[in-house]
Amino acid sequence: MSEPPHAESRSDAELVRANRGFYESLWAQAKLIAPERFNTWPLLHELADAAPRRLEVAPGLRPRLPLRGTCFVDLSHAALRRLHDSGAEAVHGMIGALPCADASFDLVCALDILEHVADDDGALAELARVAAPGASVLLSVPLHPAAWTAFDDFVGHCRRYEPAQIAVRLARHGFIIESSAVYGMQPKSSRLLELGQWYLTHRRERAMWWYNRVFMPLGLRFQKPLRWRDGLGDTDGVDELLLRCRYRPAATPSH
Repeated sequence: MSEPPHAESRSDAELVRANRGFYESLWAQAKLIAPERFNTWPLLHELADAAPRRLEVAPGLRPRLPLRGTCFVDLSHAALRRLHDSGAEAVHGMIGALPCADASFDLVCALDILEHVADDDGALAELARVAAPGASVLLSVPLHPAAWTAFDDFVGHCRRYEPAQIAVRLARHGFIIESSAVYGMQPKSSRLLELGQWYLTHRRERAMWWYNRVFMPLGLRFQKPLRWRDGLGDTDGVDELLLRCRYRPAATPSH
């Protein structure tokens, strides 16, 4: 898989520091948005209703599974406090070392996280460890390394995935892609992106005022409906995919 050269040298510790430095301050000034307000809700709420044991990893303040009855794991103490205040069960941890028992969840959700982790194979192995056989596993991945932009650098990505390789990569860990949906949104205007980055870096309080009161409400209002399609579907021009997988662990050899 081709990756940006700078991303290959980033250790897990460096990624944790970079993401904690960006997202901790981001969540400290942001508001929690209920999962029902996202365009993922029509696709996910029935899955959640059918799964009594649910885990969502690294939701920040944008959880996609129901607050009640879901275990949330996040690095951000600011996000954990807001989740607790909303009645959710939330514990401190990271995707590479989940504070959860083996085979303990029927639904596992990890959106917008694999691209941030240096050892994504280790992260997938952890998701496989905590998923019960037959569990539904929801992942999102950005596609096409050639589509790398300054936005990827700014938010702490260390890779984009080749569509032809993602199914094979997931299958190695027992995750079989059943369906996908075109997902995610990246700024189209480089000028607007540069302006947003400058304000978040140098005028964070002002930037967060606009984000919370203007840009996020507008983004929620104009979300496009999502629709499942079989397998990966057509990935030409697709920036990011939401993947619905089934966990089928490899049979343990008998002795």
